[in-house]
Amino acid sequence: MDLDLGPAEMIVVGASLGTLRWFDEELPAGSVVVVEEPDVISRRGIGELVGRLSVLARVVPAEYQTGFDADALLAREPDLAGARLVMPGLEYAVGAAARLAARLGLPGAGAEAADVFSDKHRMRLLAADAGLPNPAYELVGGPAEAVEFARRHGDRCVLKPTRRSGSLGVRLVADPAEIPAAWAATAAPEAPPEATDRGLPTQVLAEQVLDGREHSVELLVADGEVIFGNVTDKRVLPGPLPVETGHTVPSALPGAARRDLLDVAGRLCAAAGFRTGVLHSEWIVVDGVPHLVECAARLPGDMITALISIGYEFGFIDAYLRVLRGERPAPPTRPTGAAAVEFLLADPGTVTGVEGLRPARRVPGVLEVQLDTAVGATVAPVTSSGRRSGHVLAWGVDPAEAERAARAAAAEIRVTVA
Repeated sequence: MDLDLGPAEMIVVGASLGTLRWFDEELPAGSVVVVEEPDVISRRGIGELVGRLSVLARVVPAEYQTGFDADALLAREPDLAGARLVMPGLEYAVGAAARLAARLGLPGAGAEAADVFSDKHRMRLLAADAGLPNPAYELVGGPAEAVEFARRHGDRCVLKPTRRSGSLGVRLVADPAEIPAAWAATAAPEAPPEATDRGLPTQVLAEQVLDGREHSVELLVADGEVIFGNVTDKRVLPGPLPVETGHTVPSALPGAARRDLLDVAGRLCAAAGFRTGVLHSEWIVVDGVPHLVECAARLPGDMITALISIGYEFGFIDAYLRVLRGERPAPPTRPTGAAAVEFLLADPGTVTGVEGLRPARRVPGVLEVQLDTAVGATVAPVTSSGRRSGHVLAWGVDPAEAERAARAAAAEIRVTVA
């Protein structure tokens, strides 16, 4: 990445460890300042990264996840006023990053759009007002209300927290009788490691179950104009915990179906007044019509940025940082190949053995094999994306070839547990 940044000219609100390590390889030394919650700094050892990652100038403690005062932060840390771009590193930092960027006169999502896409209920209301296809939905205050909702919609529903990411707390309920037992996992979901100990207030949204293929759309937006769009094919676990198991870029859908997804994502972007950055939305296509699942005003996770960079042969994150700096890059209009990721899902238990890593790396097209567990480690049940055990990244001349390579390599890997 050839991005000209001086000392402390980039502010990242919310520390994504993977992103910071990548920045350490790509950006000038001392160019990044991280703003992070004080308790998260202590719990995750964020301060210790200074010195280990040359890209990091310093870590600034500030409360931002449940209230953020940009003026107070700048009064205490006046050197931050010299920043040239601000980005959110986490879902829970989207609103604060938008407000800080606006306060500094820098491009960003805009506070209103950031708030809408940080709350799944507000997002549903916006989509409904814009005439975009939504499933039926309702804020529910307890298990009894959720049971009534499910009975009105074929005895099934999806329960999800209004303020969580990575599938945390999401439950697909196939029988209303399951709701009382499932309620607590959604109403009071586990706290992710990047969340403050003060807690992240959330409500529970009940939604109609949609039956169809799931896709995501990634838009790169500069001053309200979509300058790049991609459609990703998604694979998710069947059953009550719809955690993503793989992605392929670009989508294998016919051209007309891809254009429909890009169109509805663009309409959602315009309806929210989203200004600058990346908008990552998820859709389920039912009888040819894309229905909105979720949307985030930040970079997508789950390796999608890498898939786009490989499939289109351009630096997607580089382009993202450039629009946040007020530039107008010229992304490609079509892919040159394809890429896929397949996630490794080990059974719960204590890992007693790992086999097949070398054969997996030898599968034609495989670019990377990463195992996130080891012998002696404990594997928890896969209730969210943070509970997966690794991934395989592969390239292909088209989506089918890339997906076959990723799946074949993943099938070589065997994690045994006791």
